[in-house]
Amino acid sequence: MIGQTRLREFAALPRPLRVLVLACFVNRAGMFVFPLLAVYLTEAKHLSTGHAGVLMSVGSTGLLVGSLLSGPACDRAGRRAALLVSLVLNAAGYAGLALVRDTPWQYAAFLFLALVGMGMFAPAANTLIADLAAPEQRPFAYTVSYIANNLGMGIGPLLGGVAAAYSYGLMFAGNIALGLVCAALIMVWVPRDTIRRSRRPEGRSRPAGWRADLDVAVVVVASLCFVVPLIGIEYALPLAVTTVLNTSAAMIGLVYTINSVVVVSAGLFIERKIKAYPTRVLLIVAGALWTAGTAVMAFAFSLPALLLSTVVWTVGEIIVSVVVPTYIADQIDGRRVSRFMALNGFVLSFARLVVPMGFGLLWQEQGHAPVFLALFLVPAVGVLAYAVLPVRRAPVTEPDPQFV
Repeated sequence: MIGQTRLREFAALPRPLRVLVLACFVNRAGMFVFPLLAVYLTEAKHLSTGHAGVLMSVGSTGLLVGSLLSGPACDRAGRRAALLVSLVLNAAGYAGLALVRDTPWQYAAFLFLALVGMGMFAPAANTLIADLAAPEQRPFAYTVSYIANNLGMGIGPLLGGVAAAYSYGLMFAGNIALGLVCAALIMVWVPRDTIRRSRRPEGRSRPAGWRADLDVAVVVVASLCFVVPLIGIEYALPLAVTTVLNTSAAMIGLVYTINSVVVVSAGLFIERKIKAYPTRVLLIVAGALWTAGTAVMAFAFSLPALLLSTVVWTVGEIIVSVVVPTYIADQIDGRRVSRFMALNGFVLSFARLVVPMGFGLLWQEQGHAPVFLALFLVPAVGVLAYAVLPVRRAPVTEPDPQFV
């Protein structure tokens, strides 16, 4: 019965939004190249591990640029156009990376181009969800989009590894082909004009003015406190498992499997529960879960502790991933929402750029213990921040059936 109810909720979403969820899954499942970049650069391009790391860092600035470009692209060309441009840039960059035979800096340039496209996609997709979903549908819409992305991320590296074992050319071709399939879905099913024009009861409207926008921006930027441990775990966990615990690298995969299972199995259940609570409470709870999960790693460092902590912090990750874009969509006028979704994407891209570098230097100088202590302290700061920041309540709106 519960499953049928959720299926009916999904069917009640506007058709372009349902197609977008499918496209997000296809796009993530087709990300064959990104998880295997280091292997490709060292084995196929014969670069040293040091050179490969530098090139990946330089190329990863494309994620920041893509996040920043997403807002203006959505505003000037439209949400659909921004998504299509992001997919074409990603395909063009990977095609160049696969075909170029010259200097390493050309690899960095094509990787930069590909990651500009990758950085543009998520903010544009979140903006489109804000446009198409009625206010009461948004938590569910962001949840199913998040689950679709995680399912794709679980499948993509596996398929990419199989393709790379046969041929790196096949790996790149598969990535490009599925990206173009995703573009075709969006081209056919997503309308050009998607900005929802809500009808609001008299006296009930979004707060206006630069101060209200600044309040929302501060809430979004503060979510960096919950993004830092996510990216930090991606960097520190493989090292901790293989070098500190001297355990098989297969245990790293187990951690990601636990994360995916929790997201898929608990995501919709959590979405139903969070509707009853205000944004401030939800963000504090998410921070408390992140703090508790990282505390297990910081103060009871062992393989069972790492596995247990994954369950705890994944619940916090789910809450943040749904609540922050929903808060933006609820609080910001539809014609400006793309800029704040871009800011949300920028926060993630910024963390991906600086966290591995910072934690790497800290680990090199002080060992693993300070790294895991930092993973614990950062979300604790986030809890304190959201306890005092001006977090607004969602306005009351009436949905527009235009896109149903």
